Amino acid sequence: MKFNKIILATTLAIATGAANAEIKIGVVTSSSGPVAMVGIPQKNTIALLPQKIGNETVRYISLDDASDPTASVKAVEKLIKENKVDAIIGPSGSPNAMAVIGTIANAQVPLLAPVGTSAIVMPMNDQRKWVFKTTQNDEVIAEALVNDMVKRKVKTLGFIGTADPYGENWQKVISALAQKNGISIVAKESFQRQDTSLTGQALKVISKKPDAVLIAAPGSSAVTPQVALFDRGYKGQIYQTHGAALNQFLTLGGKKVENTILAASLMLVIDEVPNSHPSKPIAQKYLNDYKAKYNEVPATFGANVYDAGLLLQKAVPVALTKAKPGTPEFRIALRDALENTKELPGTQGVYNMNRTDHSGFDKRGREMIIVKNGQWKILK
Repeated sequence: MKFNKIILATTLAIATGAANAEIKIGVVTSSSGPVAMVGIPQKNTIALLPQKIGNETVRYISLDDASDPTASVKAVEKLIKENKVDAIIGPSGSPNAMAVIGTIANAQVPLLAPVGTSAIVMPMNDQRKWVFKTTQNDEVIAEALVNDMVKRKVKTLGFIGTADPYGENWQKVISALAQKNGISIVAKESFQRQDTSLTGQALKVISKKPDAVLIAAPGSSAVTPQVALFDRGYKGQIYQTHGAALNQFLTLGGKKVENTILAASLMLVIDEVPNSHPSKPIAQKYLNDYKAKYNEVPATFGANVYDAGLLLQKAVPVALTKAKPGTPEFRIALRDALENTKELPGTQGVYNMNRTDHSGFDKRGREMIIVKNGQWKILK
């Protein structure tokens, strides 16, 4: 009898432990190194992510990859093998995220990637099906930019992009859209994110006399080519991608980035966005919570990590009906639930994911924005 009571007590303890199993989420950010302007607000945002989902406690394990793709792989391997995480948010940079796809797929752990390049989820295949992207795909942003170029009767375009997956995919996307809309790309130049002088690239682009120039670079690296063009007298219209969507772009560029046009998150111009926009209250809450905790306005890149938390908050309860955290079955169920996210408002737009689209943003995930008097303004 006593023996049976011990068995019963042990069984109840195991059952209780299983019912309240901790969900472990790894987070890899570039909170140091060249991509730190992107990574720091992302790391800071971890404190604003849900600490409980349903009845389950969520523990976040944060690692810094110092902006190095090799370190990203090591960090992801550590989170999977040692910490046995159920999902990972990160890394911060496009090259870093591309570097970890194979590791993620082999381990079958869902990755919520807060990066720019759509190459992380396109074209969809057996590896990319484990990756979900919390930013707008390049195609969604590029379409808006090209539409504006057509309105302005741009016929020739220069392109300057980073020599990495972000810039490379943008060159591919813009080349196809430009050709479709009768715009000739007359100059294509690339550079490294850490380059401090782009005189050569700027002179080559200017020599082709393009009506406009598109710069495809993330974070502070978006400023350098535009300053180089300005200093050498270029007077045409400058376009930027959503990679430039941070306030440091304005402070670093000053008057040299005035009149820049980009398509990006509504967070940059939230006061001008109608209250009817489904993402406005979500974005406003994130901004308010971040400012209350850190006494500063976050870059939109931090919101991409916040949205990862919203996606998990929606998907985890579905996965919990099928398996327990810490198991391969739970990770598979979580992946499936993320893939079936429908009409979920985030800070950047509304998520509608499916088997072939693991970003899920439509036109509600972009605003046409211009720099006026050193501030972001909706383009009228």
